[in-house]
Amino acid sequence: MKEESRRIRPPMGGRGPGHGMGIPVEKPKDFKGTFIRLFAYIRPYLGRIFIVLIAAIISTAFTIISPKVLGYAITRIFGNITNKQNDFLNQADFNYIKNILFILAGLYIVSSLFNYIQQYIMAKTTQEIVFDIREEVKEKLNHLPLKYFDNQTHGEVLSRVTNDVDNISSTLQQSITQTITSGITLIGVIIMMLTISPIMTLIIVATLPLYYLVTKYIVRRSQKFFSLQQKKIGELNGHIEEMYTGHEIIKAFNREENSLEKFEGINNQLYKSSHKALFISGAIMPSMIFIGNLAYVMVCVVGGILVTKRFITIGDIQAFIQYARQFTQPISQTANISNIIQSTIASAERIFEVLDEEEEISEPITKRFIQNPKGNVRFENVSFGYEKDVPVIRNMSIDVKKGQTIAIVGPTGAGKTTLVNLLMRFYEIDSGRILVDGIDIRDLSRGHLRSMFGMVLQDTWLLNGTIRENISYCCDNATEEKVIKAAKISYVDHFVRTLPDGYDTIINEEATNISHGQKQLLTIARAILANPIILILDEATSSVDTRTEVLIQRAMKSLMKGRTSFVIAHRLSTIKNADLILVINEGEVIEQGNHKELINKKGFYEKLYNTQFADFIS
Repeated sequence: MKEESRRIRPPMGGRGPGHGMGIPVEKPKDFKGTFIRLFAYIRPYLGRIFIVLIAAIISTAFTIISPKVLGYAITRIFGNITNKQNDFLNQADFNYIKNILFILAGLYIVSSLFNYIQQYIMAKTTQEIVFDIREEVKEKLNHLPLKYFDNQTHGEVLSRVTNDVDNISSTLQQSITQTITSGITLIGVIIMMLTISPIMTLIIVATLPLYYLVTKYIVRRSQKFFSLQQKKIGELNGHIEEMYTGHEIIKAFNREENSLEKFEGINNQLYKSSHKALFISGAIMPSMIFIGNLAYVMVCVVGGILVTKRFITIGDIQAFIQYARQFTQPISQTANISNIIQSTIASAERIFEVLDEEEEISEPITKRFIQNPKGNVRFENVSFGYEKDVPVIRNMSIDVKKGQTIAIVGPTGAGKTTLVNLLMRFYEIDSGRILVDGIDIRDLSRGHLRSMFGMVLQDTWLLNGTIRENISYCCDNATEEKVIKAAKISYVDHFVRTLPDGYDTIINEEATNISHGQKQLLTIARAILANPIILILDEATSSVDTRTEVLIQRAMKSLMKGRTSFVIAHRLSTIKNADLILVINEGEVIEQGNHKELINKKGFYEKLYNTQFADFIS
């Protein structure tokens, strides 16, 4: 698109930015629906997850068998201590135990190998799932209308795209692998315990309802605080971004304390929600350990009795105690997974809210194309409102011929910027038509339409890169010769050559290493290189010195030559020299004509001219 990348925002008299609307309430509104929707991203990778399941079964099975095998060695040693007081281990016993140790080593090695396979496949799968989510979010943001971004703080959008996606990335692998491993471990441990002692197994299983009730209570309490935590992170990011980009204004009006107070307020709320979420969720593990210790004590008592009655061996009792410990581990992990899932679902819901936003009107199936655009623009009875039933523009009709310079004047909130937003299709009109060279712009693709436009705004935007990269940003194949030619026409070449690195000078992130006037000249050079047929200009130069202002005016005059130009007018010279002046008030073109004609009418323009522009007369 041949334009200054920062789009024109609606004036405060029309519709201003919101305060991060669309953020979730304290808990997910539809846990089940969000979970099912998130699972849809996992479904294409079920084949890999099945391999992970097989690897987990093998790894866990070998781990579960180990205590039973170790029990044989302990039973043999205990038998020798009991029956052969003077011969701790004979050669046969030694060989037997040595073989047991080799078997155990093999079991642990195989278990570790399959555990590695499981983790490797799951890590790759998780990253691909999250990659798919990021791609879908990226595509969605590219198709969202400008009004969505007007209603969201930058920090809130960034929080959803980065923090929430990263939260899913970091927890998805952990929750899936732990769920699989915990389930297999729980089943395998119960089977092994039953083979040793059904009575002691019943004692362990009897604690399951207690685990469930405690986990359910804690998760229910922590869930709302995890959602609130994500919400406050978005608010904090929005505030920081707002304060950072506007730090000069904040200092100029001595609002540092107010900014810090607001930051402290949001930060305290984030601290409280995070603290409560972590404090409550942190109670899961101690609770699980306490319940597990109760079961452990009961198993030791009952197991001791069974050993003395010779119902089981000493090796079996030690194996069972290990299984009892392993039994509590997957339950504790499951409780922790439940906690993680709450945070993941909260993040997923915030992402899905973005994906569910209403997109721009779809492109026409059969797109028309203007082969050699001339720059004729016509508005036919155009009406538009940012809010339903609150019109900003009413039945506007304008006929602009190619090469004309159109000055748009009017009081704040009259609809000047809105007119430009509609022309660029940043917003869709409610009724009427906008024609470019006789073709309805809705019949053109947005990309093709915007390729005919160039924009130079008062609020300049430059990327963090070299001056050459900034000038050629509009064109992928711009040659060095064309870049320098555009720079000379826009009076950029002279000041660039005074810099130590010339066109290779890096413009920092906020473009603070060059002046405001130089930034404006660079954007004009960019527009000249793009060679658009229609221009949109906000030519305010109030924040530059007189010499730079003259250069900007000359550069803009060169840029406008032979092109249809829409100028949001601030300077008397532009207004007086315009081919057509549109006087807009309350969304309607109430007067139009050249400067002399409108002055002679003694109407709204004449009053506006006397109050707002007469001071510029020298």
